Amino acid sequence: MKEPEVTLELALEHGLTEEEFNKICDKLGRTPNFTELGIISVMWSEHCSYKNSIAQLKTLPREGGRLLVGAGEENAGLVDIGDGLAVAFKIESHNHPSAVEPYQGAATGVGGILRDIFTMGARPIAALNSLRFGKLDDARTKYLFKGVVKGIGDYGNCFGVPTVAGEVYFDESYKGNPLVNAMAVGIVKHDKTVSAVAKGEGNPVMIVGSSTGRDGIHGATFASEEISEESEAKRPSVQVGDPFTEKLLLEATLEIIHEDLIVGIQDMGAAGISCSTSEMSEKGNVGMEIDLSKVPLREQGMTAYEIMLSESQERMLVVGKKGCERRIKEIFDKWDLNCVDIGTVKNDGIIDISYEGEKKSSLPAWDLVLGGGAPVYQRETKKPEYIEQKRSFDFNTLPEPECVADAFEKVFSSLNIVSKQWVYQQYDSTIGTNTVVGPGCDSAVVRIKGTAKALAMKTDCNSRYVYLNPKEGTKIAVAESARNIVCSGGHPLAVTNCLNFGNPYKPEVYWTFKEAIAGMGEACRFFNTPVTGGNVSFYNESPEAAVYPTPVIGMIGCVDNVDFVTTSYFKKEGDLIYLLGEDYEELGGSEYAKAVHRKVEGNCPRLDLQAEKDLHLLLLKLIENNVLSSAHDISEGGIICSIAECCITNKENPIGADVHIPVKTREDFSFFSESQSRVIVSIDPEKKERFENHASKSFVPFQSLGKVGGNKMKLNSQYEFSIEKLKDVYYKTIPNIMND
Repeated sequence: MKEPEVTLELALEHGLTEEEFNKICDKLGRTPNFTELGIISVMWSEHCSYKNSIAQLKTLPREGGRLLVGAGEENAGLVDIGDGLAVAFKIESHNHPSAVEPYQGAATGVGGILRDIFTMGARPIAALNSLRFGKLDDARTKYLFKGVVKGIGDYGNCFGVPTVAGEVYFDESYKGNPLVNAMAVGIVKHDKTVSAVAKGEGNPVMIVGSSTGRDGIHGATFASEEISEESEAKRPSVQVGDPFTEKLLLEATLEIIHEDLIVGIQDMGAAGISCSTSEMSEKGNVGMEIDLSKVPLREQGMTAYEIMLSESQERMLVVGKKGCERRIKEIFDKWDLNCVDIGTVKNDGIIDISYEGEKKSSLPAWDLVLGGGAPVYQRETKKPEYIEQKRSFDFNTLPEPECVADAFEKVFSSLNIVSKQWVYQQYDSTIGTNTVVGPGCDSAVVRIKGTAKALAMKTDCNSRYVYLNPKEGTKIAVAESARNIVCSGGHPLAVTNCLNFGNPYKPEVYWTFKEAIAGMGEACRFFNTPVTGGNVSFYNESPEAAVYPTPVIGMIGCVDNVDFVTTSYFKKEGDLIYLLGEDYEELGGSEYAKAVHRKVEGNCPRLDLQAEKDLHLLLLKLIENNVLSSAHDISEGGIICSIAECCITNKENPIGADVHIPVKTREDFSFFSESQSRVIVSIDPEKKERFENHASKSFVPFQSLGKVGGNKMKLNSQYEFSIEKLKDVYYKTIPNIMND
């Protein structure tokens, strides 16, 4: 097939700018051919090059704490957890593919993030996610929601990894552009890790795993543009996953790593062979000689352009040790997987690609990659006008509800508050038998076999807060993730992030992005939770509007002894209930303001990082001294919703409570305030003195709220709510909608 002539117009169609095309021609001293244009266009796409974000990302705390590798140095973050073990973890987006084909878009998002974990040499032990959709009264939103959840569940369940935690939010801003962020966590011994690097002249370059087809071609470019009618039609951009093949690939990969047969390995995710050959070569300061004629294909008539850009799933690029080729192939043969020698490492820094006896591309690896010759931009910023308008809102102008009980029922039945059991019951959360705390509590906890330790893990972001105040809202996302880890008995260790924003060429969007990065950096430095890496997803816009800025935080914590694991629900009659932290009657961006008054106004709640850290220290001291029966943070819906959750989160054994919530100015303000750094705890009455002794020596305000018991939630001697009715609302709202 004759390749088309490369012109500026063709380069623009590939997503490059005129400036970038001219830069490429200058670097090469010639016009690239068609295959080279395809390679460069995907490698310089936002999805692969991070050209509009890398300058900001470098301002985050990227080392320190227990990090074993710096941010972005490997496929995933790597953190020491003692006993010669490390945890590998990362989060990534699959937003655009999921908007087009929700089942495969979500499934392949899970598959891709799992490969990032086991190419580090780590065995995956848990999966998490963060999902955002429009309102469920829309038929297409229901279709997307159902497809995404089924795709995540089917892939994870078939692969054999427990999906243990996540979050689901519903808001109109996500109607045309759902967010599907997938996170994976794995465990590896320090001496069994492997790098995504190519080294050693003459070492073999192998493609392993599935055969290559046309699915996913230009997927990276597709993820670097706004969703429109044109992009909706790009179904070839959505890859097709096979979890059973990936399970085989996992075992074969860990086996070749364990036997020390390879120099490096990298997943073929976005941009496929183009990306893995370029990034591995640049990292090792080498080049490669690749013959595409040897690549196993599952479709006839594929061109070099298509083979290089294919994003077919369940494939890896392996640089083996010379002389170990036969053993590597034996292992992949045993697992019934392709393992084909397609080239060699060379030392000139050039990636030479040939196909059917003809040279198709010759490009310097350095010029293609993030951190090398790929462009880096600082975009124009402008503070959005709406922010000051929103902050000037006076909540005292809101009418007091005629009946606070009715207002509570409206807030508590919000899709953002009610149980997401309809989602997580489709996931196998216990496979592997290590899950200590699964979905439904403040964070998930997974046991580390062979030790007394466990890992606590959480994804979190209130995007309304970020919309109203990008810097403070992102700090809250970090703080709440840490608070949830601590409530489960864990010490926060490190963070991965998935930064979901609109078009970076719009100054208001880029200002928001920059502010969010600043807030994340400030909070992570304060909590000593360095950022191990993650993902930036721009262009999350539909023709209607951009999504709320959504910097999702994925956090890992270490529970030093599994006996310290704490859950969020009340345990038994007579236990005492206390509030830790202080309320400031803050309703900016609250669920109450949206559910009852249909308003997203004001500023997000304030966050005092030192007060938050003091709360963490007190909680951990109480937990590790066996004082607490339960701990649950106060977040969306305020203290009244959090108490209700404490009563009914243990679905099999719900229990009531009789509490008095202090009111400062108005009942609705105090009941539904979302002030930060607050936690509800319960204790055995015999431990009251110990509790108050510890609490009084801390800097954290605390007060008694009441007692656990009965079959009702009683508030301030005025309001009573049947536990059975609360259960029905909490657990049946989403199923009733989805089964309608």
